[in-house]
Amino acid sequence: MVDQEKIKDAVKLLLQGIGEDVKREGLAETPERIARMYGELCGGMEEDVSEILSKTFKTENAEMVLEKDIVFYSMCEHHMLPFFGKVHIAYIPDGKIVGLSKLARCVEVYAKRLQVQERMTEQIAEAVMEHLSPKGVMVLSEAEHMCMAMRGIKKPGSKTVTCAVKGGFRENELLQQNFFRMLRI
Repeated sequence: MVDQEKIKDAVKLLLQGIGEDVKREGLAETPERIARMYGELCGGMEEDVSEILSKTFKTENAEMVLEKDIVFYSMCEHHMLPFFGKVHIAYIPDGKIVGLSKLARCVEVYAKRLQVQERMTEQIAEAVMEHLSPKGVMVLSEAEHMCMAMRGIKKPGSKTVTCAVKGGFRENELLQQNFFRMLRI
C-alpha cells in the first residue's frame, strides 16, 4: 500500500517548498530514506489483526489477564508527527486466551498507521472483543504527542490518557478498580 515513488516525489517537493536544495549532499538521499521510513512507520495499513489474534488456546481461567506497559510509537494523522507511550490491555477470558505477544502485536498493527490516540485505543479493545470473545476488555493508552511538545502550545512531557471499556468491565466498577490497582504493581 505504501507507494515509495510518490513519497519520494512528495519529500522532494517539501524540501523545495522550505527552500532547500534537494541536490545538496546531505539531502540527496533523504527522499529515499523518508520513503523507507514511512513504509516502516505506516506498515500497519497492510496488516490484518485477525490473523494475529486467530491463534488461541483453551482455558478454564476466568480471571483477569493484564498485559501492561506495551510500548508503542505512532504518527498523528493531524500533523504527521510522532506520538508514543504505553498501552495496557486487560481481558477476562471466556474459554480462550491468546499468547501474550499477540496483544503487543495487535497494538503494533494499529500504532503503525496514521492515527489518533482515541481511535487506536478503541480499535485495540474492539479487536480483542471480536477475536477472543472475552467477558470484558479494558484498554488504557497513555502517550506524549510531539504535536503538543514541538509546535503549537509547546508543552513537552504532557501526556494524554485514553480508555476503552467493554463488556463486564463496563458494568463492574470493582473490575475497573482492580485493573487500575494492577497497573500500579
